[in-house]
Amino acid sequence: QVQLVESGGGLVQPGGSLRLSCVVSGTFISIDNMRWYRQAPGKERELVATIAPIGRTKYADFVEGRFTVSRDDAKDTGYLRMNSLKPEDTAVYYCNAVILGDFEYREYWGQGTLVTVSS
Repeated sequence: QVQLVESGGGLVQPGGSLRLSCVVSGTFISIDNMRWYRQAPGKERELVATIAPIGRTKYADFVEGRFTVSRDDAKDTGYLRMNSLKPEDTAVYYCNAVILGDFEYREYWGQGTLVTVSS
């Protein structure tokens, strides 16, 4: 049973920083793409950032160079470093990963971690 567990969310003032973590646990062969999504109240879930196994990254336009996605495959962990946070970044942030099991790739989601940007 593969599980993704996010942590690192919380309340931060505008202009502040947070680092989110996503730990993958369970039995699997490898982790393919890892993604971070977010969902603000009353809005649809949107893609924030993607990191491929070889480290290539891609960001949503609204990130504007403020966020950095990374991964440590030795720890089966992904990260999202968020700087210069704005009130509009307030959302539940979800980790998503495509993971290779015994015979196939499957997509998994974490439970989400709440980020609130407010003074």
